[in-house]
Amino acid sequence: MDLNFDFFQVEPKDHRVAKGRVLISEPFLSDQYFKRSIVFLVEHNEEGSVGFILNKPVHIALSELLKNFPDMEVSVSLGGPVGTNTVHYIHTLGERIPNSMRVFHDIYWGGDFDTVKEMLTGGVIRPGQIRFFVGYSGWMPRQLENEIHENSWLVTRVDPATIMSCSDREEWRSVLRKMKNKKYRLWADFPENPANN
Repeated sequence: MDLNFDFFQVEPKDHRVAKGRVLISEPFLSDQYFKRSIVFLVEHNEEGSVGFILNKPVHIALSELLKNFPDMEVSVSLGGPVGTNTVHYIHTLGERIPNSMRVFHDIYWGGDFDTVKEMLTGGVIRPGQIRFFVGYSGWMPRQLENEIHENSWLVTRVDPATIMSCSDREEWRSVLRKMKNKKYRLWADFPENPANN
């Protein structure tokens, strides 16, 4: 049986990269970091792109990552292969955290770390209002666009609630199953290695 390779072509309308959108990897992307991943783009401009993998949880306490940080029940994920000795965060606290940058709807990136620590310690931040990432995903100018044109990524929008809660490896399938295009919904059920099917 021959596969219809158009089935794995990303539609041209799903190539538009922008801050606040997500990248969904195609079913056979084999990169150890990006295999079956969802990446939230927090920055995209002529200097390149920055994002965080949403669905690669790491099972480590925040207090183990950051010195003198309270032991809190907050989501920590692998953000990407760049700067794996750094910690980043997105949140829905807006200007309550000084110097944070609005990305999409009520989701902000970064901001004053001491304020975050103080708010977490004081119980002001509730679960689901902040997400932490170890490392980040970064692309040089035009690098991401080239990967998209090679059909490595589907670009789309997802709702803010999904961005803040998507922390399970299976979310790749869940997000694809919600897509309007039937082709992408079918990707969700495609085996990771068709030869083993």
